[in-house]
Amino acid sequence: MLSSYGLGDFDSGVGLNQHDWFMPKRRKKTFPCGHKGYGQICHRCAQEEALKEQQEQDRAQKRMEKIQWEALFAEDPIDLTALPPHVVVKSRTIVAALSAGQDYREFGGKRLRHNRDIISIPITRNYRMICHDNGTTTVPQEVLSHEDYNVKKPGC
Repeated sequence: MLSSYGLGDFDSGVGLNQHDWFMPKRRKKTFPCGHKGYGQICHRCAQEEALKEQQEQDRAQKRMEKIQWEALFAEDPIDLTALPPHVVVKSRTIVAALSAGQDYREFGGKRLRHNRDIISIPITRNYRMICHDNGTTTVPQEVLSHEDYNVKKPGC
């Protein structure tokens, strides 16, 4: 019967099958948001909502990390708040090692020529830690940028 319409023979497997011929085409819905599509929900809006939730979780995570990072500054014996994070981390390791009794020369520290009680320890290429030697221990005083270190001439 359908082969007379040029649609192929059901048994031969060529052309349309029985379900394609008799099933009406599905119609797209218009969802309450205004988008059109098939299914129970608007997948576009669902994906956007999931993305917003993920971004909010990321923001909350960053806020918590920042609060924890800022809380660590209260434990530092010197003010490190205005420094870049990599300088803060290295300064903390040096301060911890100095308080544990390690020698300042292990970090490349040198005594200043005009005042031998003041020690300069390079943190990075651009930052120096100024310490005071009180005879038995080395006490950190501050961390300066290289420009401030050259202008201030600590101990003068």
